[in-house]
Amino acid sequence: MKKEILVSIDCLTYNHGDYIAETIEGFLMQKTDFNFEILIHDDASTDHTAEVIDQYVKKFPDMIKPIYQKENQFSQGIEINQVNEQRAKGKYVALCEGDDYWTDPYKLQKQVNYMETNPQCSLCVHAAYRFSELRKKIISRVRPSRQDRIFSADEIIEGGGELFPTNSMMYRREIAGSMPAFYLDTGIGDYPLAVHLAHNGAVYYIDEVMSVYRVDVKGSWSERKISDFNAAVLQNEETAKLLDAINGHTNFQYDETITRTKRKNRFYLLLRQHKFKEAFIKEHKEFYLNSEFIRRAGMKVFNLPVLWKNTSIHLPRKAGRLPN
Repeated sequence: MKKEILVSIDCLTYNHGDYIAETIEGFLMQKTDFNFEILIHDDASTDHTAEVIDQYVKKFPDMIKPIYQKENQFSQGIEINQVNEQRAKGKYVALCEGDDYWTDPYKLQKQVNYMETNPQCSLCVHAAYRFSELRKKIISRVRPSRQDRIFSADEIIEGGGELFPTNSMMYRREIAGSMPAFYLDTGIGDYPLAVHLAHNGAVYYIDEVMSVYRVDVKGSWSERKISDFNAAVLQNEETAKLLDAINGHTNFQYDETITRTKRKNRFYLLLRQHKFKEAFIKEHKEFYLNSEFIRRAGMKVFNLPVLWKNTSIHLPRKAGRLPN
């Protein structure tokens, strides 16, 4: 008797022809004691993405289930994240976009093992390598903790969309399906999903690198969404509205965290705009004297040479030496 599908892999892709094969291979190499399905949603790619997907569909027609859009949904402002969610059959959903890939053949099994024995767990995540497509090398790790542990909703709200790699996320489909409409209408990636799951269960982090997250990819969600300063301003406004809506929806349970997160987001937006005098004020001191700022500055997110020429900020010694 054929086993029921326990996990649905949700893969969104757009112009990932050079990467999608590696993504699919990461799915196919998974060693599990359960069945899973691979749901691929191609958002009208203009390169050879669809052709590559079709080659795999011919080999694994019962496992790989694609949708090929004729018109790009993202550019029309249509919510594309729910397409695969609505057709998923699994108890759990595992996310991985078409330019990322998994490296551990037991990734799905490890996450399912934990979630099956811990029914209060709504979301399970893990560490990942960050690979720069521009520099053709691994540039860092996305590692929010140095040990396995549960993350609180407050930590996830303040951590933002960069706290967990999208391709590490496995969640309970039943809980995700109860998300209020305002969570879905933001278009801010998987951040609202993580907050919703944290509010309605436990979020467990496995301190193992089991995937690779690509950055600097042409045509990626982040490139299309935040291609200039104006788009960054718009995203900051959308995030603030989302946080305000979450605040009201949760009866202000996370009010202090949400207020601080909005201030922090404003601080980092000012840095992106090179408005350093406005950024480095007393009210923002808690943000520019902590490890997160040092990490982002070290990654040269804010044009570091310009930053240090235009400010007189002195960092504490324990923060470490910043690169030239």
